[in-house]
Amino acid sequence: MIVGQPDSTPDPPSAPPPTGPFPSAPPQEPPQDPPPYPPSPAAATAADPPAAADPPPHRWGIGAYVLVEVLFLGSSFVIAALLADPGGPSVAAVILGLSVPTLLAAGTALVVTRVRGNGPRIDLGLRWSARDVAAGLLWGLGGLVVSVPASLLYVAIVGPDNATTAVGQAFDGIRVGWPVAFGVFVLVAFVAPVCEEIVYRGLLWGAVTKHGANRWVAFAVTTLLFAMAHFELTRTPLLLVVALPIGLARVFTGRLPASIVAHQVNNLLPALGLALALTGGVPASL
Repeated sequence: MIVGQPDSTPDPPSAPPPTGPFPSAPPQEPPQDPPPYPPSPAAATAADPPAAADPPPHRWGIGAYVLVEVLFLGSSFVIAALLADPGGPSVAAVILGLSVPTLLAAGTALVVTRVRGNGPRIDLGLRWSARDVAAGLLWGLGGLVVSVPASLLYVAIVGPDNATTAVGQAFDGIRVGWPVAFGVFVLVAFVAPVCEEIVYRGLLWGAVTKHGANRWVAFAVTTLLFAMAHFELTRTPLLLVVALPIGLARVFTGRLPASIVAHQVNNLLPALGLALALTGGVPASL
């Protein structure tokens, strides 16, 4: 190459123009690995279920509770009239008089929730769980700390001869063997609390809250009516004390089994005393 003369070296051949619809190839992204376990439509549906709709409000109220109470009182009077004996009631008559009206009232309450509502599990909160049983035991045992001293005070005020319950008075003078006494124990300690809780802290509780009352209003109403419904005027203050922990079990769990268990714990000692009295083991006033 001589300085001052033009460079005669030919330029290198240029690349041929691209052909095809694009002037240049588009950039390609590196391939993506597929997910190791692609979810199927069924799995995706199971992982994210749709929200369940709230059940419709029940269609029963205070009238259902009144019906149950009328059936309870009416059946009690009918049984008493049919089984009346001038020589004193028999043990069979007393057991029927205690069990049939209570079972009839609770059974009617359950039927009402089926026919006019969503069933006892939803309307009455009758859903059993270990947690509710444990809560009922705690409330029941804690209630004994209050109810036992209150009972002793009540006996000191009215005297032992006047401290007998209505159930104790019904069995006064009756002596039975251990099998019948055990049946009475089961009835008083376990069956009666279930039935009474279904009526009061189940049916009546739901009737009160249906009209807009909160749980504390329901607690006050059911506690008062529970104490008065025993028709033992002198024992009503004591029954109010007894009913407090039972109702609180319903308040704080929101379901019926806790109050049932608390009620059963409260009835254990009176039921045991009654069974012993029926066999002649202890005086009926205990």
